[in-house]
Amino acid sequence: MEIRGPVTLPARREDIELQTLDGLMLVGELALPLDAEPVATLVTLHPLPTAGGFMDSHILRKAAGRLPALADLAVLRFNTRGTSSPRGTSDGAFDGGRSESFDVAAAMDFVRERGLPRPWLLGWSFGTELALKYGRDHDIEGVILLSPPLHRTTAEEVAAWAGDDRRMVVVIPEFDDYLRPDEARERFAAVPDATLVPVEGGKHLWVGETQTRRVLTEIVAAVNADALPLPTEWE
Repeated sequence: MEIRGPVTLPARREDIELQTLDGLMLVGELALPLDAEPVATLVTLHPLPTAGGFMDSHILRKAAGRLPALADLAVLRFNTRGTSSPRGTSDGAFDGGRSESFDVAAAMDFVRERGLPRPWLLGWSFGTELALKYGRDHDIEGVILLSPPLHRTTAEEVAAWAGDDRRMVVVIPEFDDYLRPDEARERFAAVPDATLVPVEGGKHLWVGETQTRRVLTEIVAAVNADALPLPTEWE
């Protein structure tokens, strides 16, 4: 069977609820390797909910559907406040990235309580803003930023990562709607240790199996490079 599109590989999947410090319940899912302990954890932060982003946005859904089996990764997905998906609707209302700091903290509390190893924040679009703003407050190994728009993140918040021991991997589509590789090099110049990965032919939404595989490969290269190359077929 070719691994593509909506294919979901075997994993231990659990519907979860996250409790925020300001009293909200967020819905989500944890996916774990079927027959092994995870070697690292992806805490995913979805695109802008007011533009259709949610925990099932396709790259995050495919990461949860494939990477527990292909790379021994735990993948935590959840809807930020006020966001709906087939899993359900999280309490509260969208707050433009402000109160969502509590949502990130609730996810990291869950990771700590479950003893999940080596957590990374994986943000896509709006999710990168949350990772950049609040990731430094938590015990993580690094951040992976897919298509960062840098709309809500200030230059000072980006520069605050300079000298941080935690890794920053920034995956920039060649034809992004908001931030293309040349401008990204300028905007992230304040973080000299950041790894910028320009993707030829890439677009903000990473549509198509070729772009999906490239993004998942870059994620695994950062978190568990021993699992590369990722298989394209499953028996």
